[in-house]
Amino acid sequence: MPTDFPGLLALYLAILLALAPWLGRYLRRAVEDDGYRLTVWGRPLERALYRLAGVHGGERGGAQMGWRRYALAVLAFNLLGAVAVYALQRLQGWLPLNPQGFGAVSPDSAFNTAVSFVANTNWQGYAGESTMSYLTQMLALTVQNFVSAATGIAVVFALIRGFARQRAGGIGNFWVDLTRITLYVLVPLASVIALALASQGVIQNFGGYRDAALLRPVAYSQPVTDAAGNPIADAQGGVPTRPAMAHTQTLPMGPVASQEAIKMLGTNGGGFFNANSAHPYENPTALSNLIEMLAIFLIPAALCFTFGEMVQDRRQGVAVLAAMTLLFVAMACLAALAEQRAGAVLSALPLDHAGSALQAGGNMEGKETRFGVAASALFAAITTAASCGAVNAMHDSFTALGGMVPMLLMQLGEVVFGGVGSGLYGMLVYAVLAVFIAGLMIGRTPEYLGKKIEAFEMKMTVIVILVTPLLVLLGTAVAVMAGAGRAGVLNPGTHGFSEILYALSSAANNNGSAFAGLSANTPFYNTLLAAAMWFGRFWIVIPVLALAGSLAAKPKLPATGGTMPTHGALFVVLLAGAVLMVGALTYVPALALGPVAEHLQGVLAGAAR
Repeated sequence: MPTDFPGLLALYLAILLALAPWLGRYLRRAVEDDGYRLTVWGRPLERALYRLAGVHGGERGGAQMGWRRYALAVLAFNLLGAVAVYALQRLQGWLPLNPQGFGAVSPDSAFNTAVSFVANTNWQGYAGESTMSYLTQMLALTVQNFVSAATGIAVVFALIRGFARQRAGGIGNFWVDLTRITLYVLVPLASVIALALASQGVIQNFGGYRDAALLRPVAYSQPVTDAAGNPIADAQGGVPTRPAMAHTQTLPMGPVASQEAIKMLGTNGGGFFNANSAHPYENPTALSNLIEMLAIFLIPAALCFTFGEMVQDRRQGVAVLAAMTLLFVAMACLAALAEQRAGAVLSALPLDHAGSALQAGGNMEGKETRFGVAASALFAAITTAASCGAVNAMHDSFTALGGMVPMLLMQLGEVVFGGVGSGLYGMLVYAVLAVFIAGLMIGRTPEYLGKKIEAFEMKMTVIVILVTPLLVLLGTAVAVMAGAGRAGVLNPGTHGFSEILYALSSAANNNGSAFAGLSANTPFYNTLLAAAMWFGRFWIVIPVLALAGSLAAKPKLPATGGTMPTHGALFVVLLAGAVLMVGALTYVPALALGPVAEHLQGVLAGAAR
């Protein structure tokens, strides 16, 4: 692996694990404690928001909701958000703060984007700087970056209350949770991160775009499209291209730092620019890159400590965090190793291509020289371990095995830290599965944190675990069989299959990153991926809330000599094993057809030379 990778990884984890316990304690008190002195400044505003929304007794935690009411509130709020985001995109040509005069976004793209940002996926099939006005970027996309993240955190708080409470009919109040998380957690943290990014050169303005003449023209190829802008496939199933020449470069402007901060902090990932965090206006320096990586994992790591605080056993949160960290470090090292030792694959390329790719100490194709192999591989592992689609390098240009790592991290269910809230509630579902497996081994009714795990809890657990593989694998099959699906593939063969598999894995697991070789801004992919994103989010949220309601109603049993400890090294290994066993094995056939076959083809081609 790159010689600087171990040091970078160690520095990253040291800073993250130093900040996470403090933020975890703050999160618990900011949401649960009405009298917390660090949030007293916002109480008048909080009460005003409750009165405006008609929430009674909000300053005292609000009226407690059962899981059905909580789920209904989540769905209603997010449906309203989807409608608002769709409408703003369709009407942006008539709205202010549009210096470039962008017209309405097409119906299928607007639908896809509305679902994407509401589901905390932030998949983008368009270039933001050439599609969205400043108003749409701020009022539609950035606002959803806040509230979709707050929704995920609210759901995990509801699940934790299910474990912490006993014989309770309620799991909290969604409107109170949403308000407090946004007001006391996301807004202050995002403001600090935005200022830090702006200090590094991330732009923040409302100026018009600027044109700069290139020192020399640049020749490139672009796909041949029909009148609707969709790629046209030739008789062999490929997409023909035509030559083009660029003489000027347009430098986009805009309010970037404010969106970049919550994009990372809320594990959203949707960038202001098409190049995302590889763009120098979004991520200009090594320090800004470190800040962005820390922001992605900060809340997911902190919530593990919040969990331990709320169930009154900090060791439980540490055990979950340890399992996450164990899986993450292993996968990050594999990604760095694959990108550093790329010779077997690159040897099959023309010598000038292979030489240029290896000259900086590894596979530098698709990577920024200011980050290099180590920071690019670490960023790729972080952003796909979390449900964050931000990228500082093009995953499509990774080696076959290097690209398989981010794909597999998503396919594990986005539980290796995962999204804000969604990562922890996904991992707690795996914890329920782990104690169930252990119970089968010893012939004892499984328990977790004093709660018996019975038939209803296991049904909800199975639904949560199987929804995303079902969406990914069926969606991939549909795209591969449909002509419209194959038409978007620019690289036929095993890599083209990987591009489709990656897209569905990203959408169903609410990540949002992509293998950029797939032309996905078409009616077919916009509709297919929107369905995967919506059901991948809310078909999981609803059974998680049902699980929370069932657990909250149960009594808490005292620990006995036969109770399995869930805070030691044995449980950490069992939990990590459950994630790998269920998450990874589900996708082995699909991975064998994509990145594994591509890697073997490269090795054989290199051996033949």
